[in-house]
Amino acid sequence: MTIAERIGMNRKELITAPFEKEKEYMEYRIKTGIEENRKDFLTIEVRGKNGNVLPGVQVELEQKSHQFMFGANLFLLDEMETEEKNQEYRRLFPKLFNQATLPFYWCDLEPEPGKTRYGKDSVRIYRRPNPELCLEFCEENQITPKAHCLIFDVFTPVWVPGDIEQSRKEIHRHLHEVAQRYNKRIRDWEVTNETLIPLRPMNTPLFSTDNYVEWCFETAHRYFPANRLLFNESGDFVWPDFQGTRSAYYQLIERALNMGKHIDGIGMQYHVCCSREDEVKKTEKFYDPRRLYDVMDTYGRFRIPLQITEITIPAYSNMQQDEEVQAEIVRNLYRIWFSHPAMEGIIWWNMVDGYAFAPEGSGEGENVFRGGLLRHDMSKKPVWYVLDELINREWHTRESRTTDGWGKVTVRGFYGNYRIKIFYENRVVEREISLNCRDNVRKFEIKI
Repeated sequence: MTIAERIGMNRKELITAPFEKEKEYMEYRIKTGIEENRKDFLTIEVRGKNGNVLPGVQVELEQKSHQFMFGANLFLLDEMETEEKNQEYRRLFPKLFNQATLPFYWCDLEPEPGKTRYGKDSVRIYRRPNPELCLEFCEENQITPKAHCLIFDVFTPVWVPGDIEQSRKEIHRHLHEVAQRYNKRIRDWEVTNETLIPLRPMNTPLFSTDNYVEWCFETAHRYFPANRLLFNESGDFVWPDFQGTRSAYYQLIERALNMGKHIDGIGMQYHVCCSREDEVKKTEKFYDPRRLYDVMDTYGRFRIPLQITEITIPAYSNMQQDEEVQAEIVRNLYRIWFSHPAMEGIIWWNMVDGYAFAPEGSGEGENVFRGGLLRHDMSKKPVWYVLDELINREWHTRESRTTDGWGKVTVRGFYGNYRIKIFYENRVVEREISLNCRDNVRKFEIKI
């Protein structure tokens, strides 16, 4: 877009210009993709106890949960400064999310050798609620937990020896201990994270070895053989630096797979963190629908599920326009991601403004990324209502039908779990069923 074209445009028009430029293409892929990839026909056949079909019976179907994963990190569980805020966080999290990313940073789980923080009585570390507390919350609210992450060089404890073989020995011990505790309670584990970011001060010598990624996945598979093991990478190496199959992340995955390593999920971060002044230039590629679909189409060739693992979309102030821009961007992004056949989950990062690390941490000032769905006082931002509308209404199936002459009701619904109510002879019969894209069960016979 030229300078002349930008004259007179407000911030919303400038930032959302990539979506508008490809709107026809974007809306076509969203509409067809959601219909083809997120829904299917569902038939309920109602029969009496003697097996005869029952025509003219009222049947109500209501979706209770999604198969697709909508999540956020759970790093603020009971971490706020007041009990009122903590309770509101607990109340609101399940309203949108059926998945939570749990902090499994080794340096915070074991800050000193042998002194671990697994239990609910553990010493507190900010933004690092212990695993037992997090899992208790998830299990109470039917939320699927995901662990982040097993081997992350920057968060290796400082006491781990610098010698490569000794550090490997400690990693084996750590993974064995974690697996014994949690491999049956947590299905998905991010094995490595941000391996393409240039070397940082806390990196261990192990990180510099040529087969770092392969070694990490081989070692993780040894202790988590029945779990799903995920790769996770910084969004800068996924979206703006995309070079097709020549992309660095693509080649890392391809090499590991060619060497027989076990990778069950491909994680793609999406932190759009930049100053307001750099926003237009930074987001031209991040918000280009054709590029977004090209990336997902290309990585989808691996036939391995994709996840958007960490999302930050800034609102630079609490002014109405800034918050509305954030909401509009998120609405487009979630619809694009939800429509793609390879995508299985979308995970927001920090749900509340002002509780993350700098530059998002203070919640005040012009250069703060207000990347939450809630303001610092826990009030809902426009972006919250956008996601609530999509997840709980637009992408939600609720139908009331009457069985036909063959005792059947057929609807087209979103994949997920359903509650069925059948009204017959002054009785209400309830059943729970699951419409799952991974199996071929589309017809459910219910005897009443």
